[in-house]
Amino acid sequence: MDITTVTSYRAARTRADLALAPGEVVLAGGTWIMSEPQPGTTGFVDLTTLDWRDLEVTDEGLRIGATCTIARLLSWVEREAPPAWSSLALARPCADALLASFKIWNTATVGGNVCQAFAAGAMIALLSTLDATALIWTPDGGERRIAVAELVVDNAATSLAPGEVVRALDIPLHALTARVGLQKIALAELGRSGAVVTARVDPDGTAVFVVTAAVRRPRVLRFSHVPGAGELRDAVAAASDFYTDPLGSADWRRGVSVVLAERLRARFARELQEGVA
Repeated sequence: MDITTVTSYRAARTRADLALAPGEVVLAGGTWIMSEPQPGTTGFVDLTTLDWRDLEVTDEGLRIGATCTIARLLSWVEREAPPAWSSLALARPCADALLASFKIWNTATVGGNVCQAFAAGAMIALLSTLDATALIWTPDGGERRIAVAELVVDNAATSLAPGEVVRALDIPLHALTARVGLQKIALAELGRSGAVVTARVDPDGTAVFVVTAAVRRPRVLRFSHVPGAGELRDAVAAASDFYTDPLGSADWRRGVSVVLAERLRARFARELQEGVA
């Protein structure tokens, strides 16, 4: 797509370069912004030239630089991640839930997928399930943190204020050694996900179930243990913001989300009963 309104490009080298002039927007992978007209956008400010580290193992867990590509994240998870970090096995199925080829993965960034805030954002599902927080640079030179699940406030909308930039996504250590799972469904075999349910069960037995794609923003359901079938069904069905569009009705999305969540719950319950490692 030719973005005919854009007349300038700046490569950001320092944080000061992120002060935007009227009409400028920040650019990471650009896989969405280059896909359709952007009326009112007259300039791009490139974040990738800031040379943020893609991935950092810290005492607190894993930091993912906002400009880390999805392909780089998957490669690191599968080749370099600490073996004990079992929760990162969720990265590949989440990426597969994204309606994009591996070629897009080589350009699309983790931070960009989060900031675009689409209901079916695959990295939103991954990071919400793993209790990730976003480190946000504020235009006054400060920073703030917010849970990824709370950063997304609606389909294609975040709580980012003008001039704020997501610097990194931090996954805490406590969420990296859990059992995890994903179930998804789409009306078309190769279509965008109509509903995605992800879940994790921590070593202490606490459980987290997350509904995305079927709702306008992530719905995170927490339990002190793997819930019973009825308890989980009621919690999923009660979630607000199930929506209707050409890819599925709200009632269908609610119904299939309940089914997908139950598949994960039953698997976890069985594994725990059998003592599966």
